[in-house]
Amino acid sequence: MAEYKLEVTTGNMTNAGTFDHVFVTLLGTGGKSERTELDNYGVDFKTGMVRIYTVKTSLSLGKLLLVKLEKDPFLVLPEDEWYCSKIVVTTPEGEVLLFPCYRWISRGELVELRGGRAMKIFEENNPMLIDNRQKELILKRSLYQWEIADPKLPHTTHFKNISELPAEVSFSMSKLMESLYTKGITRAELRFKGMLGSKEEWENFEDMKKMFWSKTTMIWEYVAEHWKEDDFYGFQFLNGFDTNVIKRCSELPRNFPVTEEMVKPFLEEGSSLQKEMEKGNIFLCDYERLDGLPTRMYDGQFLHVTAGLCLFYMNPENKLMPIAIQLHQQPSEENPIFLPSDPETDWLLAKMFIKNADLMQHQSVYHFLRTHNVAEVFTVATLRSFPVIHPLYKLLIPHVRYTLQINTMARTSIVGPAGILNTTSLGYDGMEELMRRSLSELTYSSVCLPENIAARGLESIPNFYYRDDGLKLWDIISSFVKSIVEYYYPSDSDVCKDTELQEWISEIFTHGLLGNKASGFPASFHTVKEVTKFITMVIFTVSAQHAAVNNGQFDYSWAPNGSLLLREPPPTTKGLSSMKTILETLPNVGETVTFSSVGWVLSEKYTDVVLLGTYPDERFDEPAPKQMIKDFQAELSCLSEAITRRNSQLEVPYTYLNPNQIENSITI
Repeated sequence: MAEYKLEVTTGNMTNAGTFDHVFVTLLGTGGKSERTELDNYGVDFKTGMVRIYTVKTSLSLGKLLLVKLEKDPFLVLPEDEWYCSKIVVTTPEGEVLLFPCYRWISRGELVELRGGRAMKIFEENNPMLIDNRQKELILKRSLYQWEIADPKLPHTTHFKNISELPAEVSFSMSKLMESLYTKGITRAELRFKGMLGSKEEWENFEDMKKMFWSKTTMIWEYVAEHWKEDDFYGFQFLNGFDTNVIKRCSELPRNFPVTEEMVKPFLEEGSSLQKEMEKGNIFLCDYERLDGLPTRMYDGQFLHVTAGLCLFYMNPENKLMPIAIQLHQQPSEENPIFLPSDPETDWLLAKMFIKNADLMQHQSVYHFLRTHNVAEVFTVATLRSFPVIHPLYKLLIPHVRYTLQINTMARTSIVGPAGILNTTSLGYDGMEELMRRSLSELTYSSVCLPENIAARGLESIPNFYYRDDGLKLWDIISSFVKSIVEYYYPSDSDVCKDTELQEWISEIFTHGLLGNKASGFPASFHTVKEVTKFITMVIFTVSAQHAAVNNGQFDYSWAPNGSLLLREPPPTTKGLSSMKTILETLPNVGETVTFSSVGWVLSEKYTDVVLLGTYPDERFDEPAPKQMIKDFQAELSCLSEAITRRNSQLEVPYTYLNPNQIENSITI
């Protein structure tokens, strides 16, 4: 008689337990066990519980290959899915094998768990395991299908509603309830104040500071006090939540006829625009991509979006100052160049229209398209291409947690035709066209941070904390990924032989980049180095880059500082504006609080957050990758301490790329 000891762990999340009957069958090279119920005295599968069971067989089963789980109903109780975290089996020979599960199991469902060392397809030699691997991928490809909602945008999942999502990719009950509570409390407060849906106009800026009782941050309050200041305006293009547009300017665009006389008063005494460009102190934001986009109809008129240009100067005090703004691409008498010496409200309006363009591009392109959309492509390709025993599945699956649910929700409530972004100046059609233009221009180097920073000439610009923290994070992630990849792929030939890996990158190239060879994205892998770089980019994008573009949205959401909606046309003549003009241009009360409340929800922290480098699901069974994870966590901890020390010395801290603020995946 042989005995197998099974240590079964039920998940620790809300409603993870079950009263149903659970049965197990062990399969090995020497045979299989009887179908055995896991039944000890008392409640067996309570949330967070670890229980030991014994499965007896007449003879040893040889090398243990699979653990089969089944769940049958208990009496006539309604369905209660069971979340099984893992099963650790000790064989009669004393071998201890980890069988990761980390998924919900329903009644009548047969789940086969693979255990032991992570395996690539060409390493398989057992017919039973080869068959198991093939069946798993066939099932996954039927479960997770691609849909072409727009032929010029990345493909998405075919799920239309979160109720259709498989449990393994759905929000936990605690996260769902907390997010609903946050939305509810926000709306309740605004409704109580009579602000929600209000058509009233703002009478002054002070009233805008009183939008929320229960939500504020130090930076939000700082923004409300300093939004008019030019140095703070410039600061945000380096250390706000959109740092993706600004670049060094060594030669003025031909359609931006700024003269020496215009900007000389704002430069260092005795200097000139040409000299400052030669020294690398002049920077540019150009919103050419927005030129000619359709805009939204509002009160019977089409709104205005300015595809403008803004010139900045890094002064001797290392402050980035806006020094010239042109609100449209083509210069003309009705498109003057605004300067800091113009009347205060003219200059404020010019800055507001540039920020409006920046925010719409940020939300549609740098936030949704370049993090959420591409993360969905990474997620679906991972689920379809890799079986759970694949080393890259084990590495990547924590970085795609909840992404399908948040994107499915976003397509309804945020970026869809009835979503919040349809109420911006561009509206749904304009935002969609902006994303199409951006995808056609997307390059591999632009999403690899070191190359992105170099291409924009921002390697040495001072006080650029997004760059400083981001490059350190990139290097830490790259070092971790390199160690994992090289452990499982000792040679380039291993990369070439892995057909599942090649299928993964092919799906990403086809469904994410739409086969655009000019993008520079790989369509296949030939070397270990290529795999390391690409996976570094994937993990950085879904963790750090998303944190950088998302987490500060509420901090900087005070309407005069930057609004997604401006109701009046931009100024065409200097000297005709007033503070009343600005208040009339900004959204009304109801529109303002709606935008701010979305920023609140998207920047909120939830209790089941999984931070970058945290791998609560034990998937790797080998000591080496477990140690690599510990080393990764140690490096992230050191960086977090360094960022915290630096921020303690800053008037406006930059926290968004502190590892203790970065989620492992896009979940909000």
